[in-house]
Amino acid sequence: MKKQSLVAIIAGLLVAFSLPPWGWWPLAYVGVALFATCRPNSNRARFMFGTLFALAWLAPGMAWMWFLTAPGYVIAALLFSALHGIAAMITGAVTDQHKHRTVVGPLAHTLAEALRFSFPFGGVPLATLAISQAASPIVPIVRVGGPLLLTYVVLQIGFLLANLRDTEMPKRTMHAAIIAVVVVAVLPIAGSIAPHGHDIGRTLKIAAVQGGGPQGTLAINTNSRDVVVRHLDATKTITGGTASTDDQLDLVVWPENVIDVSSFSSSIERTEIAAEAARLNAPFLVGITEDFDNRFFTNAQVVVNTDGSLGDRYDKVRRVPFGEFVPMRGLLEAVGAPVDRIPRDAMAGIDTAILRAADTTIAVVISWEVFFAGRANEGVERGATLLVNPTNGSSYTGTILQTQQIASSRLRALETGRWLVQVSPTGFSAFVSPSGQVFDRTGVSEQRVITREVQLRSGRTIYSYLGNMPFILIMIASLLALLIAGRRTIRA
Repeated sequence: MKKQSLVAIIAGLLVAFSLPPWGWWPLAYVGVALFATCRPNSNRARFMFGTLFALAWLAPGMAWMWFLTAPGYVIAALLFSALHGIAAMITGAVTDQHKHRTVVGPLAHTLAEALRFSFPFGGVPLATLAISQAASPIVPIVRVGGPLLLTYVVLQIGFLLANLRDTEMPKRTMHAAIIAVVVVAVLPIAGSIAPHGHDIGRTLKIAAVQGGGPQGTLAINTNSRDVVVRHLDATKTITGGTASTDDQLDLVVWPENVIDVSSFSSSIERTEIAAEAARLNAPFLVGITEDFDNRFFTNAQVVVNTDGSLGDRYDKVRRVPFGEFVPMRGLLEAVGAPVDRIPRDAMAGIDTAILRAADTTIAVVISWEVFFAGRANEGVERGATLLVNPTNGSSYTGTILQTQQIASSRLRALETGRWLVQVSPTGFSAFVSPSGQVFDRTGVSEQRVITREVQLRSGRTIYSYLGNMPFILIMIASLLALLIAGRRTIRA
């Protein structure tokens, strides 16, 4: 048992280090393969083995949560790891001798990931196998099946690699060659030729403003005015402002909640931004936080037009558990947990994730929402030609969350066939192309304005039409069929 525990930990750590910011994507396959080579012989041992594997993978990959709330980090890491413990038990329902085990394992663990994408606390889809593959050659497959299909492919390849040890040498060589061809050629080609939208013949010149400043800060310990001033200072370095100039902008984007006021419409900050919008002759998308009452606040992205009027507004729907709201707040307070760092909960929005600005429809996924493929796709379903991800990573020490967010932005751009603009007050800010390439990525804490002319796009990918549910249903049906077939074979 000690040897198996050590194998589980090493396998999990290999997967963890395939993730940003450390990672090298092939480590995910090695970690899964090592995990799949070990076959505990009891349900209890399988559960512990699967849980330990996932804990070694998720605890480092989700370490960013520690800086929000230590109890929330511990609860989430243990709970999500236990899902993979259950998946390992399900895999063990098919005996080691049965050929279907190599397929049952990936199905069970993919469904465990699908569950943690949405439950509990609304889901925490970070430190995922899909994120680990954002720079891999197989990532274009997300245009077909999104993050779940990519997750399944990684797990399936890992289990097939593990199965090579039970194969005779000539067959082993052949099987290894087939796996290599699938990874290097078949999947990338399939993803590349899948529908991925098209340019509509119009561009927008966009400036994303990163004000800079220190990392590892909390709103309760920060002078909100300082953040505004840094972004105003950065914005004032932008030149242009008349239609006759070559550097005329079409849109300026500020990050998530850089303005924290009681009421934005009557604030000095609105006046200041309106003046900049008039000077540059370009509308602004601005992240604001407003007071709602003593228990709640709002987090929204608002359009400020060139004449100073307020345009569309989108309030964030997906909130960060233990960051923007505290699940089980009453229980945690009763046992003395330190929830005072999040004194009020964000009020969840109910609107569709789109804004109208610069004479086009823009899909807006605020910060955390970029980790949820469905939020970005919702805007594309409503005709969005561009994705914008205003975010705020200044609360976190290190770059675990920020680098995983860049990777997630790459996935969302590929899945939707759209350009994506990510902008953060302290980094990272970047432009991401529909092919997943990252341009103009900023450094942490630097003050910088990045500007790029991007193509507006139309059309939809296969994944944009299908979403996750068809793949989840197919996987559930396949898993049940294989488990039944396996039990019949054993009885025979």
